[in-house]
Amino acid sequence: MSGKLIAENRRARFDYFLEDAMEAGLVLTGSEVKSLRNGRANIAESYAAVEGDEVVLINADIPPYAQAGRFNHEPRRPRKLLLHRKQLDKLIGAVQREGRTIIPTKLYWNDKGIAKLEVALAKGKKAHDKREAVAERDWQRDKARLLRERG
Repeated sequence: MSGKLIAENRRARFDYFLEDAMEAGLVLTGSEVKSLRNGRANIAESYAAVEGDEVVLINADIPPYAQAGRFNHEPRRPRKLLLHRKQLDKLIGAVQREGRTIIPTKLYWNDKGIAKLEVALAKGKKAHDKREAVAERDWQRDKARLLRERG
């Protein structure tokens, strides 16, 4: 179970320049943990927002756990992120002063079997930056193909 990836935000690298990544804990209920153990989660459309002196994960989808019955959780509820004070201050400062966005990139189990979220400070890409990234990726693919063919 340790080091196992639950969900990944692959679109983040395409839409943002990712700068500073850090590991954060999550405040979860029991049914959310059970649902994550089943490997069901989606962080593709989620982001982290500053609320007071805390950072909260917004719009992350953890589907309801079937056996929880009436004690189930709300799938897209805001979840508090657990970070050290220095990390919180750095994230809050970057969001407020520089206009950065906090983007979740990976949701995984750590070595102790605890759900962790990797968040990164991000700066949004413009349309021309995205086209440049696509062109670079295509060129790398063509270059690899040519090298394979020529031996």
